[in-house]
Amino acid sequence: MAKKDTKKTIDVPDAPFRPGEEASFESWPWNPGDYAMPDPKTCSPEDTSELAYGLVRVLDDDGGASGEWDPGLSADELRMGLEHMVRLRIFDDRMMKMQRTGLLSFYMRSFGEEAVAIAQTMALEEQDWIFPTYRQPGAQFVRGRSMVSMICHCIGNEEDNIKGRQMPVHYSYREGRFISVSSPVGTQFSQAVGVALASKYKDLDEVTITWIGDGASAEGDYHYALTFASVYNAPVILNVVNNQWAISTHANFASGIANFAARGLPYGLASIRVDGNDFLALYSVTKWARERAASGAGSTHIEVLTYRSGAHSSSDDPSRYRPGDEHTKWPGGDPVSRLKQHLIHIGDWSEERHSELEERIDSEVVEAYKEAVKFGDLANGPYPSADTIFTEVYEEMPWHLKEQHDEVMGD
Repeated sequence: MAKKDTKKTIDVPDAPFRPGEEASFESWPWNPGDYAMPDPKTCSPEDTSELAYGLVRVLDDDGGASGEWDPGLSADELRMGLEHMVRLRIFDDRMMKMQRTGLLSFYMRSFGEEAVAIAQTMALEEQDWIFPTYRQPGAQFVRGRSMVSMICHCIGNEEDNIKGRQMPVHYSYREGRFISVSSPVGTQFSQAVGVALASKYKDLDEVTITWIGDGASAEGDYHYALTFASVYNAPVILNVVNNQWAISTHANFASGIANFAARGLPYGLASIRVDGNDFLALYSVTKWARERAASGAGSTHIEVLTYRSGAHSSSDDPSRYRPGDEHTKWPGGDPVSRLKQHLIHIGDWSEERHSELEERIDSEVVEAYKEAVKFGDLANGPYPSADTIFTEVYEEMPWHLKEQHDEVMGD
C-alpha cells in the first residue's frame, strides 16, 4: 500500500504587485465613512471597533472637508501645516542630491508621508514627548528646529549636536523633546511607554507619542509596549505607520489579517485607522487621542494608512521589488497636494502662491546648507573632537574611562 502524502505547505504572503505588473488599488477595502466621534474620555476600547476596521477620513478627493472628525482648523493653521510639509519635501530632495553627489553619506526621505509627523505634532502640546522613527523628522520643524542644525547633524561636522554618535537622519533634538531616532527598529515603542508612565507617576501634564513601521510591528517591542500601555494605563499614543513596505518586504508579511489598527483591541486599547495622507484627519485623531491620554482614560493605538512613495533609503532600489509607478496609484493620493487643494477649495490659497512658497523654501534650504558647511563638511571636517567619545554619557566620568580618555588624548 502506498504511503499517504502527509507533506504540509506553508502559506507565504507576497506583495500584491511586482515589477513589470500593473498596480491597481481599485479593490481598496477600507472605504472611508462618516464615523461618529466618541467621547475620548469615556468611550471604551470596544466602542472604537468600527473606527479600527474602518478608515477615518476628512478630506474628500475634491478638496472638501466634512464629518465629525473635521477639526475646524483656521486658514492660518492650515497654511502653517502646508508650509511645514513643503519645507520637509524640499529639504529631503536637496539632502538626497547632496548624498548623490558625495556631500552626505546616507539619507532617508519622508516622500509621501510628510503629513504624518507634522499634522500629529501640531495636534500635541509643547510639553509632550516625541519618540520617532527616521521618517518623522518633520516634527522638528513644528517644534522650531533650524535646518542649519539638522544639516550639521547629517554632515557630522563639529556643530553636530549628537557629536557623530548617530547616523545621518537619526536626529535628536532635546529642546523639542524629540528623542533620538534608533536604528534598531521598534525599540522606541517600549521606551515611549516608559516615559509616559514616568510622566504619569510625576503627575505631569505630558503625553508621549511614538511611531513604528508596519514591518517593525512584527518585533517583540511592539507587543511589549501594547501590554504595558494597557495594563498600566499609560498616557501614550501608539502609531503603526502602515506605508506598505518595510524596505523590500510588503506589509502582508507583518499582518496576516491586513489590519494593524484592530490589533490594539484585544490588548484593551482604543484603536483607530486613519488616512495618513489626510492632514485634517491625522490632526483630529491625534487631538482626540491626546485628550484621552491626558484625561487618564488610557492609550490609543492608531494605524496610519499611507504609502512610502520613495525608496526606503539612499541605499535602496525599489524598482527591484515593486512597479515603478505604484505610488501614483495609491488611492490616498499625495498629502501635500491634498492639503493644497483644500486650501484652494476654501479660497485661501492658489497655485501661484504655492509656487512662490516652494521657491522661497528652496532658497532657504540652499542658504541653510551654505551656513552649515561653514562648520565643516563631510570630506574635510572639522569633526567633533576625539574626546567626545568619552563625554556626555556619565555626569562624572568613571575612572576606567578617564584612563582611556587620557591615553587617547595623550595626557
